[in-house]
Amino acid sequence: MKFTKILRTAWEGLLLNKARSVLTTLGVIIGVASVIVMLAVSAGTEAAIAEQINALGANLVIVSPARGIPGASRTLLLDDALAIGEQVVGITGISAEQTPAAQVVKANGLTLDSISVIGVTSDFPNVRDYEISSGRFFTNDEDDRNAKVAVLGSGIATDLFGADDPLGQTITIGSTKVTVIGVMESKGMVADVDYDGRIYLSINLVFQKFMTTSSMGGDRVRTIYVKAESPEKISSIITQITALLSERHDVDAAEPDFTVQTQQDIIATQEATTAAFRDLLAWVAGISLLVGGIGIMNIMLVSVTERTREIGLRQALGARPSDVLVQFLLEAVILSLAGGLIGILLGVGGAYLFGMLGSMRTQIVPLSIPLAFGAAAIVGIFFGYYPATRAARLNPIEALRHE
Repeated sequence: MKFTKILRTAWEGLLLNKARSVLTTLGVIIGVASVIVMLAVSAGTEAAIAEQINALGANLVIVSPARGIPGASRTLLLDDALAIGEQVVGITGISAEQTPAAQVVKANGLTLDSISVIGVTSDFPNVRDYEISSGRFFTNDEDDRNAKVAVLGSGIATDLFGADDPLGQTITIGSTKVTVIGVMESKGMVADVDYDGRIYLSINLVFQKFMTTSSMGGDRVRTIYVKAESPEKISSIITQITALLSERHDVDAAEPDFTVQTQQDIIATQEATTAAFRDLLAWVAGISLLVGGIGIMNIMLVSVTERTREIGLRQALGARPSDVLVQFLLEAVILSLAGGLIGILLGVGGAYLFGMLGSMRTQIVPLSIPLAFGAAAIVGIFFGYYPATRAARLNPIEALRHE
């Protein structure tokens, strides 16, 4: 029997029970749509994390005290940053940072509690790719002189001064009065950190005024950011920094009391965190496809039972067992592929809608569409084979006697 005729017979068999056929595909539809939406959510989350991290500076090498080593949190010094700037080849800028305890800020008759004050060096805007929306950043000379000047994040500037120009205004941080000389461009939230809610001071002023009673006092810094000339030089820079600081700290380079990482390392760590979430979603989608496949097998077995006399009559008129097997297998595959196509449309549309209306970013993964469609086809073949084989093995004479 010609394949086209078998295909037409299979299609007619499905149309005999339209409602049942549609309901049978629901499991596959949900499974395929879930695969596409879940992967879109995962990819969107990872892309958003990468963009946010990269927005804080390009080609960065980040040096910080090692965790889990006693005393390591107190070993990174401002002099280390200066030494890196003088001796490491292939860098275009370096910025050391220190963060004292949150401060109370007063200005313009207002008081703000728990404000983040960040002590940085004068090259901070260049290294971290920050733009100044108005005014200027402090100079290296002002940093050396512990000048009482401040640069505000855009959110803090608005909170304290509203529509008024904050430049030249005096604010009180803790008990220290400083003059506002600049306002940063808006950066927004990155990894739950509000970069617009910060106040930037010279790092030497922070050491003098805010770190005197801290266990992290002196000239110890929290992080050193190094900007490479190009991505190709990052590996060499990491090697140079590791050798230099190991010698300065008198530690084994194989077991340093500091860590050197890149933005890609941070992104990879964040992606590892989302990987567990992605795997969980994949299991949910897989279970949906499994349930859909079981539904297809169940309905096909019912269909074989209901159409036993039809099968016997076709065999009596010359249909071979292989023709019957192909017919019922095609019915299962058609159901599965139809569910797959509908699921793809719903999945793509749902991913876009979820991204537009929800708080999480979504990004369609092109590979997810053929992956989901292929999974639907495999489900149809796998779960349709047993009912099709059962139909093909029916004895024609017994089938004709079936009531």
